[in-house]
Amino acid sequence: MAIQFRKVVLSAERFESAGIFDVNGDGIPDIVSGAFWYEGPDFKKQYRLCHLDPLGDYFDDFSTIPVDVNGDGRIDFITGGYWGKTVRWRENPGVGGKLWTEHDIAEVGHLETTRAWDVDGDGELEYVANTPGAPLVVLKLIRDSSGKATGKFAVHKLKFKGRENDKQGHGLGFGDVTGNGRGDFIFNNGWLEAPENPYEGEWIWHPEFTLPPMAGIPILVVDLNNDGKSELIVGNGHGYGLSWWEQIVDASGGRTWKEHLIDPLSSQYHDMQWVDIDGDGQGELITGKRFRSHPHNEPGVLDAFGWYIFKWTGECFAKQVVDFGPIGTGHGLGISFAVGDLRGTGRLDVVAPGKEGLAVYFNEGEGMIEMPVIM
Repeated sequence: MAIQFRKVVLSAERFESAGIFDVNGDGIPDIVSGAFWYEGPDFKKQYRLCHLDPLGDYFDDFSTIPVDVNGDGRIDFITGGYWGKTVRWRENPGVGGKLWTEHDIAEVGHLETTRAWDVDGDGELEYVANTPGAPLVVLKLIRDSSGKATGKFAVHKLKFKGRENDKQGHGLGFGDVTGNGRGDFIFNNGWLEAPENPYEGEWIWHPEFTLPPMAGIPILVVDLNNDGKSELIVGNGHGYGLSWWEQIVDASGGRTWKEHLIDPLSSQYHDMQWVDIDGDGQGELITGKRFRSHPHNEPGVLDAFGWYIFKWTGECFAKQVVDFGPIGTGHGLGISFAVGDLRGTGRLDVVAPGKEGLAVYFNEGEGMIEMPVIM
């Protein structure tokens, strides 16, 4: 059976990123998006946390990653944007209505978005921006001898082996490709195999596939068939298409990749997550359109749109449409959406930011909906 959701529109603010975390320390999740945070559990009270000026159709705010950066016990968040070229963190003052101080971490290039991954395998997240045309840089939060966060970051520019340059393209993923326990990086035209020491060693380049040149972020790395080798799930961030790429290793150890279409008829699949949305212990693909990702000038920009759950059947994906409609009715998932248990129900809810406004979808559990199968 499919999952039933109750949609609540929180605001008409058109920021494209959102996060879920306890802002005020009352033990109840809140929602943060752009220049505001919304107090749980009903999210009706809105507080301004900063001032963000529009840059045409955008804001320089393409991620909302919660972390206590300075070790004061309050959750801050990491963000950054295309125009500022800088990863930043906003400091939580602990008082509703007070503006949050902004701190620069590092200038890295034009950010599509920033993601949090455990790059060095120490059990803590590092922060990596997809910056087309710029090197791949990992930002590691520095802690003191007691383990307390210091508010400072080490900046690691990764070294490549077997690649003519160190520049990224559009689209970035991270995960264990080979099953050796190390996380590898995925570009739109190949992947980087992790060395034992990710900051000092050389990452080996494998130009084994050609994904869409405007691949979404993240490119997911998931072992769909439980054979110890991961597959890739790739959306087209600025055109039509969603697909998964099967990893095939022959008897001699040679590796090839085979593309399987999931949804070739929808566009702007810019963000996606692999989470257990139905509580069955297995991951599902959550993704949808980023509304007006490049307004007026890319394929599918005027199409009806929405967001979806794709459930892996063991052979293919079954698609549940959660929200869909024409402009003014449908709702997508922005450039960085959030998933979390907002009400303590044990079920995962979805917070959907975007140029069409900010909405929350409360997960009400399973109900009877026909799920079409997409081969």
